[in-house]
Amino acid sequence: PVNSLSLVSRMEWQPDQQGLQQVLQLLKDSQSPNTATQRAVQQKLEQLNQYPDFNNYLIFVLTRLKTEDEPTRSLSGLILKNNVKAHYQNFPPTVADFIKQECVNNIGDPSPLIRATIGILITTIASKGELQTWPDLLPQLFNLLSSEDYNTCEGSFGALQKICEDSSELLDSDALNRPLNIMIPKFLQFFKHCSPKIRSHAIACVNQFIIGRAQALMDNIDTFIESLFALAADEDSEVRKNVCRALVMLLEVRIDRLIPQMHSIIQYMLQRTQDPDENVALEACEFWLTLAEQPICKEVLAGHLVQLIPILVNGMKYSEIDIILLKGDVEEDEAVPDNEQDIKPRFHKSRTVTLQHEGGDGEQGEDIEEDEDDDDDTLSDWNLRKCSAAALDVLANVFRDDLLPHLLPLLKELLFHQDWVIKESGILVLGAIAEGCVQGMVLYLPELIPHLIQCLCDKKALVRSIACWTLSRYAHWVVSQPPDSYLKPLMTELLKRILDGNKRVQEAACSAFATLEEEACTELVPYLSFILDTLVFAFSKYQHKNLLILYDAIGTLADSVGHHLNQPEYIQKLMPPLIQKWNELKDEDKDLFPLLECLSSVATALQSGFLPYCEPVYQRCVTLVQKTLAQAMMYHQHPDQYEAPDKDFMIVALDLLSGLAEGLGGHVEQLVARSNIMTLLFQCMQDTMPEVRQSSFALLGDLTKACFPHVKPCIAEFMPILGTNLNPEFISVCNNATWAIGEISMQMGADMQPYAGLVLGNLVEIINRPNTPKTLLENTAITIGRLGYVCPQEVAPMLQQFIRPWCTSLRNIRDNEEKDSAFRGICVMIGVNPGGVVQVSIRVLEILHGFKDQVGEENWQQFSEQFPPLLKERLSACYGV
Repeated sequence: PVNSLSLVSRMEWQPDQQGLQQVLQLLKDSQSPNTATQRAVQQKLEQLNQYPDFNNYLIFVLTRLKTEDEPTRSLSGLILKNNVKAHYQNFPPTVADFIKQECVNNIGDPSPLIRATIGILITTIASKGELQTWPDLLPQLFNLLSSEDYNTCEGSFGALQKICEDSSELLDSDALNRPLNIMIPKFLQFFKHCSPKIRSHAIACVNQFIIGRAQALMDNIDTFIESLFALAADEDSEVRKNVCRALVMLLEVRIDRLIPQMHSIIQYMLQRTQDPDENVALEACEFWLTLAEQPICKEVLAGHLVQLIPILVNGMKYSEIDIILLKGDVEEDEAVPDNEQDIKPRFHKSRTVTLQHEGGDGEQGEDIEEDEDDDDDTLSDWNLRKCSAAALDVLANVFRDDLLPHLLPLLKELLFHQDWVIKESGILVLGAIAEGCVQGMVLYLPELIPHLIQCLCDKKALVRSIACWTLSRYAHWVVSQPPDSYLKPLMTELLKRILDGNKRVQEAACSAFATLEEEACTELVPYLSFILDTLVFAFSKYQHKNLLILYDAIGTLADSVGHHLNQPEYIQKLMPPLIQKWNELKDEDKDLFPLLECLSSVATALQSGFLPYCEPVYQRCVTLVQKTLAQAMMYHQHPDQYEAPDKDFMIVALDLLSGLAEGLGGHVEQLVARSNIMTLLFQCMQDTMPEVRQSSFALLGDLTKACFPHVKPCIAEFMPILGTNLNPEFISVCNNATWAIGEISMQMGADMQPYAGLVLGNLVEIINRPNTPKTLLENTAITIGRLGYVCPQEVAPMLQQFIRPWCTSLRNIRDNEEKDSAFRGICVMIGVNPGGVVQVSIRVLEILHGFKDQVGEENWQQFSEQFPPLLKERLSACYGV
């Protein structure tokens, strides 16, 4: 250890030579690639952090030790930055002051690396709440801006830019006496500075305050915009990039100031989108994405489409660098193992219970965003190609078929081009407009789809993979035509691509096939044998990353064809490879997630066909839940000794148990009887993580339907928890809790009475809330109806408070037992409290009358018997009922 770290006296601090040597040795060691050395460095750092003035040594190396090489000095500053982040509040005042003083005095170091490191250190101290207690920082940096010395000016600006990025809200607050009022005008003066680096810093500083609409900037908005226009043609690409970024943000927050100049701004952006520097072009291309979201888009852009469309289309070609990075010349790589770093973490979507709607299968919940352009997301960094494609996609949604006159002539040329790079971009264009221009494209699809199917056999892998994606964007149309025309040839070719020799093509084909499955549903039943042969063969062929996508394709197939999968020959093909993977994977392996999701869909589809496999699957799910809960408990008690568990294991396991309960129905009873699942469920329902609660309530509802005798003894403990989770702040948790209460009510019957009060108030409040998502409204209406069916005396008095929203939220729901039981509940309640519906409007009468056709004449008679005379009169007056 450092023996004689000198005491900090009032005099200037000086390092002890021996101490300094130790610190330098540590910095040298920490640059070694050896892991053992790295571990020793970590330990040594923790030791040295016990000495109050260790941090003085670090700043000393950064700012004073000019004899050392720059990387070592910079590293010393970065270690100091981490110390500031972790324990700045424990620094003695003398040490803190020494560090601050050194930073400001050396911000003009001749080395750009050292200046940048000091800037990072300054903003880190400032973010630690120190802007308030370091009152001279901003004034000092400001004075240094006027320095004759370029390094000092640039260093101060670099530091200010970082402070603006990290503390933009604080700078515009009363806490600091609003320094922005001085800063903004000062920054604007530097837009004219002779150094491009400084001009660039100045714009970047002001840009931090656009989105927050800082008052000081709003007061100077016209000067700002004029100054930006003055820099429009700057020769420095960094400056042009910051100008574009500013205009894109202004479009979002101050479009009113840009409208008078809109014509010239659009002309400018058209030029910049073709800037030789790709970073500038990318910033400029964002302009079209942002403009498309503005109501005035159509009127201001219509006249410029003729210029814009070719520019966007041109930006959609792969650049030479892209092709090198994507190994565009490697055709066969299926035998090359994946690089584990390339496999992005997958997020499990927890179960949300939804109802079937009229005309169409179950709807997706509104809070689920679909992933748009994932055609080449291995280059997951945003680039000009992706931005141009996204812009064309949103513009197609704004202009619809008006885009086509500008596009069709280009498309003809691109799609049949000899150069594969150009042809590939044409196929991407076709995919990008699939949603917006679908009406107008229908005319050309009978000729284009066969051409695209042919492109699936192209000799270039990147052409084959983009053809998969674009065809999936037209899957809806393909499925609407007679199957032999397009569906069958498309499916045949896509299945071959699933077995392609190129991994990127396998991935694109698997994803496209999953989309096709969702659209085609039971249309695929005749080809099941053929499809399963391909998917099962892919198991033996795929490397790690694509296996995960294959699970998804199999799960989606099961969701799409449902019980048609329950045939001995299909089960024989599908289950052995799945179970083999299941046995290979350890409980800690994250590859279990997609496999469990897949099995959940398969179990639900196979129903009793899954019985031979259910025991080990059920047991393992229970074990996963138990292990996760135990680990969470240990972590909670000793956070220093244990890791926090990955709760996704538990969530996915709960969801697979739901799939088993739903698929096996009553057969799940003996499995539940032999396990402690109810005790585990009690803990999961109270977990701090919303997704865990969400999946617990889904499972509770499914177990209630499948084997209520095991649930019933727990109801007294479960109901208060369900009541507390009727909190619409967590939409999906609230939704599943609501649904479970409805299922429990139907099983409990009159025994539900003691619990009605626990939940009724919240349910009525939710059904009357503005902006409640549709799925939640529907489930709430069903549950109120069911609760009223079993406890009419408790619920009927509140009829008047929910009858209106109740009727409106259920009118588009398809007939099923849930709707039927809820409607019977309403009728029983009207019988108990006729006064509750006397005031209802014509709208509600219409809906009540609509239920008549759904429940049939005989049932309607029984229901309407209970209606109060006034309601009967109004119904017969309006509808002759």
